[in-house]
Formats: sequence, C-alpha cells, structure tokens
Amino acid sequence: MKKNTSSPGRRAAFIAAASFTLCTVALAQQAATWPVGVGPQPALPAPQEDGFIPRVNIARAEGWPTGGMPTAAAGFHVTALATGLDHPRNVYTLPNGDVLVAESNRPPPLDGQKDKMAEGLRGHGMKIVQAEAGAGVPSPNKIVLLRDTRGDGRAELRTDFMTGLFSPFGMVLVGDTLYIADADAIVKVPYHAGETQITEKPVKLTDLPAGANHHWTKNLVASADGKTLYASVGSNSNIGDNGMASEEGRAAIWAVDIATGQKRLYASGLRNPTAMAWEPQSHALWAVANERDELGNDLVPDYLTSIKEGAFYGWPWSYWGQHVDPRVKPANPQQVARAIAPDFGLGSHVAPLGLAFADGRLPGGFANGAFVGEHGSWNREPRSGYEVVFVPFKDGKPAGPPQPFLTGFVSQQGKAWGRPVGVALDAHGALLVADDVGNAVWRVAPGS
Repeated sequence: MKKNTSSPGRRAAFIAAASFTLCTVALAQQAATWPVGVGPQPALPAPQEDGFIPRVNIARAEGWPTGGMPTAAAGFHVTALATGLDHPRNVYTLPNGDVLVAESNRPPPLDGQKDKMAEGLRGHGMKIVQAEAGAGVPSPNKIVLLRDTRGDGRAELRTDFMTGLFSPFGMVLVGDTLYIADADAIVKVPYHAGETQITEKPVKLTDLPAGANHHWTKNLVASADGKTLYASVGSNSNIGDNGMASEEGRAAIWAVDIATGQKRLYASGLRNPTAMAWEPQSHALWAVANERDELGNDLVPDYLTSIKEGAFYGWPWSYWGQHVDPRVKPANPQQVARAIAPDFGLGSHVAPLGLAFADGRLPGGFANGAFVGEHGSWNREPRSGYEVVFVPFKDGKPAGPPQPFLTGFVSQQGKAWGRPVGVALDAHGALLVADDVGNAVWRVAPGS
C-alpha cells in the first residue's frame, strides 16, 4: 500500500482552497442572474453622458391616500408609529424605547457660497424636480420624540424634543450626552432618561464642512467605547462642478474625538455616504453611498460597503474602483490609482439614505443582514429604489441580492405616496422607517 505522505496542514489548505473556489464559483453563478449594477462585482456598462439637460423621470410626490400605507414582506405587518409629521428624515431609538425623529430639509447656502448647479436654466429645472419630489419644503429644523406607551406600534405621546437646530440629521446618544449632526456642525446636549423635551442650548463639539450644501445631510455613529464619533459628509456637487476648493473635507467620513472635538479624515472619495452602521459579527463600520448622476440609466451603482481607514473610494475622478469618469477635468491619475472598489452594488440611482443592521430578533431570513432605505431615483428610466431592501449577510459580508422588505411607495399611476429615508430598529427589534413624502414613521414587525 502506498504511504500517504501528505501532511494535515496540506490537506487542510487543500480543503480550504477547494471550498473557497466552490464558493467563488457559486457566487459568480448567482451574480450572473442579478440585475445590472447589483452585487460584489456588478456589471458596468459604458458611460452615456446626459448632456446639458439631464434625463428626468421622477415619481411626483403625492402623499398617502386615506388609510394607505406601504406593504411589508410576507410574515410582517405595518403600523404607523406616527403620521402628520413634517418632512421626517431620520430616526433614532433611545435606550428607554423612545424614538427621535429628525424633521429636516436642505438649508440655504452658507458664507455666500453658490451652487453652480442651481443657477441658470439647469438650476431652474432642478428646482422643479426637487419640488416634484417633495424636497422643496422649508426645513422644520427640529427633533420630535415619539413614545409608544401601550406597545401597539403607535405613538401616543409626541413632543417637540428639540427646536432651533440647523437641518439636523444624525443623532447618537453616548452616555448621558446626545450628539446631533447639523448641516454645519456636531452639537451636543445633556440627556436624562425619560425626558420629553430639551430646552438647553446645544454646545458645538466641532464644525463640519457646509457651504453650498448640495448634499447637506450629515450622519453620526459612535464607537463601542464611546470615545469617537464618525461623521459622514457628502460632496458639494455631482462631480466637482462647483470647483474642488468647495469640496475640501467633503465626500468623506471623519473620526471625531469626543473628549476634544478634534477630528481626522477617516475615509474619502465617497460621493455621498448618507448612513453608517456597525456590522454585528465583524464589528466593522459600514456605510451606504449615493454615487454620481448623468452617466446613463445603469451608471453608477449606489453601494453598500465596509469603510476601511485611510481608504479612497474614487470620487470624483473614478467610480467603482478605477473606472475613470471622463467628465472630470483635470484628470487625476494618481488619485485614481489609489481608488478601491466598494463591497456591494445596490443598483444605479436607488438613492440609499438609511442603513440599519438586523440584530437576530427578526424571523424569516431577516435575522442577519442590512436594511437599506432607498429614497428612489430622479433620472432613471425605469425608476429604481422607492423601497426598503434587505441585503442578507454571512460571516460579516453580503451573501445575496437585495430583497424587497417594504414596498408600495409608488402608485400604479407613478405617483410617490411616500419615500423611505432613515431606518432603525426599535426597542423590540421591529424596523422603523422615516417617510419624508408620506410624513410618517412606519413600524414593520413580525405578524400578519
């Protein structure tokens, strides 16, 4: 009999390599059936520039008919935690179960800065698009508190928790201090469990890049040790249209020291990283980002990605790694050579604005993965987004295509009854969804 001279280490390595190959082949076969722009290695067609007049195909904001609400995946039901809100954009659950809702919209430009994209005939057209999308309303500049005292998924108590803010979006509690990301700064106030209103004037922790406010939302998450805040800042234009000087410190995620307010650039080249969250298994920071417009229906895929410290993700010179955007002048081959590709394409122009990871409490295949609130396209034919999707995860990474979780935001006539924005889990593990056209916060829980 021939002696087996292979070592256990070699056998283990062979098995691991074979398993990796099989998984790679299986993923490639599965990805072949996914839509264009979706998955870890999405298909990227050739660019098709729109020209001076961009393609416009938006679902006109109409609001929900009486008794109307979105439709949840099988095995789940929807209730209105609150209706009659004023442009709710983001949601955050406090430890006692109270829910904070940022009622907010784009502020006016600061410091005399101008958004060149908002000037002339093009700018006039974009204002019409914003109005059609329901984004032309003044910013309420406040945070509302909702409390469900009966546990039936409907808030019996609603108060103006904080007022006089400047287009607030991100909210995070660290210890007994609540941090809010305004459009131009991170501010903080003391918080006492159970209080329903804060009248104390916020104190500024640090400035954030503002100016023309083309992308105005700033989001926040805190590190597990409570020492660092991570703040996301979108670009001031589509592809540097207002000049790169106005993009200083933007299209980036900043790490902010809570004790001192000092900040450092954590990652860059992210056109509009609207939401961040910690992946429960790997404990890595993930974000969703809105990519550039006007390169065609299927470019560029918006994405979900882990955020690597010091990494550059391409904007504005390239997309999906080192695919050069031919419109950006002057070219910057040195930066393009640094660019890394994101982890997972969500599809083009879906406009992901919210991100929350499941924590194991939801059933039916929704226990491990990412919920993404997709606000919806404005320049794609056919329209995309306008729903909340779930991306299943395995071993800390996406493991399948996005699955519809909350749909029905667009009527058969193509009108937007609602548009999902921020998402969060409530104290019982149900998903909360801010709807800034329906002016509601929806709660999606197991049951029929």
